[in-house]
Amino acid sequence: MGKATGFLEYERIDPKKRPPEERIGDWNEIRIERDPEVIKTQAARCMNCGIPFCHGGVLLNGMAAGCPVHNLIPEWNDLVYRGQWKEAYKRLIRTNPFPEFTGRVCPAPCEGSCTEGYNMESVTIHEIEYEIIERAFAEGWVETKKSRPTGKKVAVVGSGPSGLSAAYYLNHVGHEVTVYERNDRPGGLLMYGIPNIKIDKGIVERRINLLKESGIKFVLNTEVGRDISAQELVDGYHAVVLCGGATKARGFNVPGSDLKGIYYAVDFLKANTKSLLDSKHQDGNYISAKDKNVIIIGGGDTGTDCVATSLRHGCRSVYQFEIMPEPPKEREPKSNPWPEWPKQLKVDYGQQEAIAFAGEDPRNYLINTTKIVGNDRGEVAEVHTVEVTWGRDAQGRFGPQPVPGSEKVWKADLILLAMGFLGPEDTIPNELGLERDPRSNIKAEFEEHQTSADKVFAAGDMRRGQSLVVWAIQEGKLAAREVDRFLMGKTSIRS
Repeated sequence: MGKATGFLEYERIDPKKRPPEERIGDWNEIRIERDPEVIKTQAARCMNCGIPFCHGGVLLNGMAAGCPVHNLIPEWNDLVYRGQWKEAYKRLIRTNPFPEFTGRVCPAPCEGSCTEGYNMESVTIHEIEYEIIERAFAEGWVETKKSRPTGKKVAVVGSGPSGLSAAYYLNHVGHEVTVYERNDRPGGLLMYGIPNIKIDKGIVERRINLLKESGIKFVLNTEVGRDISAQELVDGYHAVVLCGGATKARGFNVPGSDLKGIYYAVDFLKANTKSLLDSKHQDGNYISAKDKNVIIIGGGDTGTDCVATSLRHGCRSVYQFEIMPEPPKEREPKSNPWPEWPKQLKVDYGQQEAIAFAGEDPRNYLINTTKIVGNDRGEVAEVHTVEVTWGRDAQGRFGPQPVPGSEKVWKADLILLAMGFLGPEDTIPNELGLERDPRSNIKAEFEEHQTSADKVFAAGDMRRGQSLVVWAIQEGKLAAREVDRFLMGKTSIRS
C-alpha cells in the first residue's frame, strides 16, 4: 500500500496556502495547487500497517477516530502512488459521494488515527482525497447515474450534507427524490454556514447541478412547518427524511446581552456569504465588521471563520474568548492516546491571518464574559471579563471559578456568538409529535434512523446533534439505506 519504504524515505509535506497578507484581500479559496509528483510521494508514505485505523469511523472518548464514511484510504493511496488516478477515484466514491466537500472542510479524523502518526507524522490523507476528486472533475470522470424507477417518492427536508447524501443514494437506487430547502440556494451549511474561503460556492453548485441532472428535484424558499406542513409531506410521499440540522443556537445570558451589535455567528456568516454571492457585497445586506473592534465569544471552526471574515471586512481589531484552557502543543499520550482524535493546539487559517494582521494570536483562553456595557445609543461599547480556573466551588460543583483581580475591560463594537448549537428547531418535531432524546435531538437509533412516526426518518445533526460534515454524509447514506429497505424490503446501499 504505497511504497513499502515510503514512510521512511519521505517526510510529510502539508498542503500549501496562499500567504495571509495576500489572501485576506479576497474571498477565494486559500489552497495552492500542488505538483502531482509531490502528491505521489505523499501517497507513497502510506504504509502496509496491517490494520488501517484510518478506516475506523468509531467514537473514542466522545470523538471521531478514523473516517466516518469508512474511506478505503490505503487502497486509493496505493493507486495514486502508482499513477492510477481514475481507479483511485473509483475507490474513493465507493464510500464517499462528495469528496470535494470533505477534501476541503473535514478536520480529517482519519489522519488523527493514521498508524504512522503513532510515532511519526501521519499521511496527508485529506490533501490526497482533494487531489483525487479535483482531477476526476477535470478529466470528466464524474458522471450522473440514473437507475430504473421504483415508483416510490421520498421527500428530504434540508439540503445540507446529510440531506444531499440521503438524496444521492435514494435517487441512485431509483426512488423519486424531492429536496425541500428554506433558503434561496441549496447546500445548507455548505452554502451559507462555511465561508467561501474554505469552500468556494461554485464547488457546491457544481455538485448540486449534477444531482439535478440525475433527477433530484429541489424546492427552494420553502420552509417545512411554515410554508408547507410536515404532515403534508408525510401524506404525500412514501417516506420522509428529516435532515434539517441542529440550528437552535446556544443562548447568551449576561447583563447587556440585549444591546445592539450582538449577533449569532451563523447569522453573521450566512449574511456575508449571501451578499457576496448576490452582489459581491455591493447590496450592503450583511453585518459588516469594517473599522470595528470585534469580540468573538467561542472557539472552534465557526469562531475561526468569524475571525477570517472580520479581517476581510477590514476590522480594527479581533479577539476570541474561550472559557476552556489552551490545548497542549503535543498529544498527551496518557489522557489522549492514539488512535483518539488528537486534542492539541492548532493554529488554523483564521488565526494565521490574525497573527499576520496584528502580530498576535486572537485567542484568549480561560476567560469568561461577566457583562456587556453599551453607549447612550444602546450599542455595544465594552466587554467585561474575568479569568477563570476549572475546579470546585464551595458547594463542591465543578466548573469555571473566577480568578480574583483578573477583571479586564475590552473595547467592542461587534460581538459574535460562536458557542455552538443546542439541537434542532422545534417546529417539525412538535408538529409530528416525534420523540426526542435527552439532548432534544430527534430520537432515532444510529444505523436505523427510523423516528417514532411511521414513514419518517432522521439523519445528520438533527438526529445526532452538532457534528462533522463527514458524519452528516455518513448518516445521510445510512438513512437512505434504511428508507430503501423500508420501501423495497431489501437494499443494495452499503454502509
